[in-house]
Amino acid sequence: MNLPNKLTLMRIILVPFFVAALLISSIPYHYIIALVIFAVASITDMLDGKIARKYNMVTDFGKFADPLADKILVISAFACFVELDIVSSVFVIIVLFREFTVTSIRLVAAENGKVVAANIWGKAKTVSQMIAIIVVLLYGVVTDFTQLGDNAVFVWTIIQQSILWLSALLTVISGVIYIKDNFGFIKNAK
Repeated sequence: MNLPNKLTLMRIILVPFFVAALLISSIPYHYIIALVIFAVASITDMLDGKIARKYNMVTDFGKFADPLADKILVISAFACFVELDIVSSVFVIIVLFREFTVTSIRLVAAENGKVVAANIWGKAKTVSQMIAIIVVLLYGVVTDFTQLGDNAVFVWTIIQQSILWLSALLTVISGVIYIKDNFGFIKNAK
């Protein structure tokens, strides 16, 4: 297994630690720990692709596992946000619908001997989701250390909800484009 694929697997392994840090509020500085774990996992996402392309280490496993690792990390964060009453379950349903649809198309393509890598819209969706998660985690860090006034809480809430729903919009757009670009796999499925 090459280094980029090890980084991808490391990202998946970090997910339970991230979830535990985020949801177990009795852990001192749990938002900081969750933010650090999420940042490390996000950095592995950036590094695995760069290393794979630079050193010609791109593999079919990496093309499939890298976006899957992203999905596991991001959906875990959003599910935790529902638990913490930060985002609506509708938001998570939108994300899950897109991810299951895209993964289904990838599986049909794989059955036909094709590996469909993520496109620029998928990458933009992932980056927007990761930024949204970081903003929410930063708010948690701030509230761990500071008693915010009502105006500050209102502003933070507007900012984080706007960024979350912008990422949902990019999620929908990227899903529609992915379906359009790969509709042939669906139409010709056996």
